[in-house]
Amino acid sequence: MSKTISIIGSGFSSLSASCYLAKAGYNVTIFEKNNTVGGRARQLKKDGFTFDIGPSWYWMPDIFEKFFNDFGKSTSDYYQLDKLSPAYKIFFSDEVITIGDHMDQICEEFERIEKGSSVPLRKFIAQAQDHYDIAINKVVLKPGLSPFELVTKETVTRVDRFFKTISSEVRKKFKNPKLISTLEFPVLFLGAKPNQTPSFYSFMNYADFGLGTWHPKGGMYEIIKGMSALAKSLGVTIKTNSNVEKINVSNGKAASIIVNGEVIKSDIILSGADYHHSETLLDESYRQYSESYWDKRTFAPSSLLFYVGFNKKLKNIEHHNLFFDTNFEVHAENIYDNPKWPDNPLFYVNFPSVTDTSMAPDGCETGFFLIPIAPGLEDTPELRQQYFDIIISRFEVRTQQGVQDNILFKESFCVKDFIDDYNSYKGNAYGMANTLMQTAFLRPKLKSKKVDSLYFTGQLTVPGPGVPPSLISGKLVAELIDKNEQ
Repeated sequence: MSKTISIIGSGFSSLSASCYLAKAGYNVTIFEKNNTVGGRARQLKKDGFTFDIGPSWYWMPDIFEKFFNDFGKSTSDYYQLDKLSPAYKIFFSDEVITIGDHMDQICEEFERIEKGSSVPLRKFIAQAQDHYDIAINKVVLKPGLSPFELVTKETVTRVDRFFKTISSEVRKKFKNPKLISTLEFPVLFLGAKPNQTPSFYSFMNYADFGLGTWHPKGGMYEIIKGMSALAKSLGVTIKTNSNVEKINVSNGKAASIIVNGEVIKSDIILSGADYHHSETLLDESYRQYSESYWDKRTFAPSSLLFYVGFNKKLKNIEHHNLFFDTNFEVHAENIYDNPKWPDNPLFYVNFPSVTDTSMAPDGCETGFFLIPIAPGLEDTPELRQQYFDIIISRFEVRTQQGVQDNILFKESFCVKDFIDDYNSYKGNAYGMANTLMQTAFLRPKLKSKKVDSLYFTGQLTVPGPGVPPSLISGKLVAELIDKNEQ
C-alpha cells in the first residue's frame, strides 16, 4: 500500500509538493484552514470586480512552465499568459519612468534620464543573466542541507558576489538616484534592504528586465486553479475548512494530525503553513527553533493592502505602478532598522483591469494598493484609514486626476489579517528575507531535525520568498521525502 501524506496548507509550495508526491505514488491529502485553496494567493470577487488578495506580479515565467512540464503539461493548458507592455511605471516626485517590455526600450528610457547609462545597464543585466542561470539551474535546486551545496565551479569563481551587496554594485555603476531606485527595487521581493542583499541576487534584475512582467488572464488565482486541477488529476484530495490544531508524535515520529478535533493518522506530515506556526502545533520538546531564534531573524515586510472598486476608467496609469515619490531609504529603515509606521510611505498600485477587462465591470477599474510595512506593527481601523488617505491623495497628485469620489467600495487587509488568516509570524507578508546569513543552508530546514517523517515547505525555508521559489520549494521537499521515506 502507498504511504499516506498529510499536507498542511494549500499555498503554492503545498500544491507543488502535492503534485510531485502524488506522481511519485504517495496517497496525498491537503488540509486547508480557509474556505478556498491558495493560501495567500486567494481571490476577492465583489460587485463584478476581481482582485488577487496576495501575489500580483508574474515574474520568471520559465519556472511556472518547468513546473507544468514536469507533468507533461504547459501553462497554456490552464491559463492564458500575456506579456505586459509596458511592464510598469515608476512615479517619482518630478518624473515618471516607464519600464518597457524589452531591453532596447529600457535602455532608451535610461538614456533619457542619464546620458550614457545604457552601456553599464547592458553589462549589469548581462551579469544578472549569468547569476540567473546559475541560481535557477544550480543553487536554488538544492535542498539546503549543507554549505557545500553552494560550492560549484560557477559559484566559486563568483564568490565575491555573495559578499558584495546589490546596493554597492548598483551605486558603483549609476549615479542618478531614480535609476538606482529602479534597479534596487526588484530585490525588495526577496524581503531585505538592497544594502543587505548579496549582489548575486541581481538575478532578480534579469527576471525583471530580461524575462519581463506577465499577467495570467483572470488574475494570479488562475495559477492556483490550474495547480489544484493538476493535483486532483494526479489523485490528490483537497479538504478546505480543515484547521489543523496539532501534530502528534509517537516514538519520535510524526504520527497524526488533529483536524477540527478529529485525529487523522498519516505516515508522513508536510507543513506548507507558516514555519513558526507549524512548530507551535508540536509539543515544545519537538520544536527545532526557539522563540528567540524567530525573533532574531530578518523577516520580509508585512503589508497594508486595499482592494478598491472605481466607477470609472483611470488616466495616466499602467497595470503595475510604483510610487517612489518619497525617500526610498527612509521607508526601508522604517521597515528593517527602526520598525514603525512610515511617515511618507512608498506604495504600489496594481490595476489589472487596464490590460484584462475580465477583472472589472465595463467602464470601471479594479485597484489593488499596497504599502510595505514592518511586521508586528500595531494595526487598527484608524491607522488603515489614515494611510489610505495619505496614499490616495498622493495618487491623485501624481496621476493628475480626482478619484476619491469615484470609489464604489474599499476592503483592507493588514497585519491582523495575515495572522488570523495565515497564522503568519508577526503578520509578515513575504516570509523570511534572503540576507547573506539567511541564504540556502542557513534557512530553516525542509526536514525536522527532531521528528522523523516531518517536513516543511514554503517561503520561510529554502529557497526563499516569492511565488517561483515556492514552486521550487515544493519540488525540493517532495524529492527529499521520496529519498528519505522509501
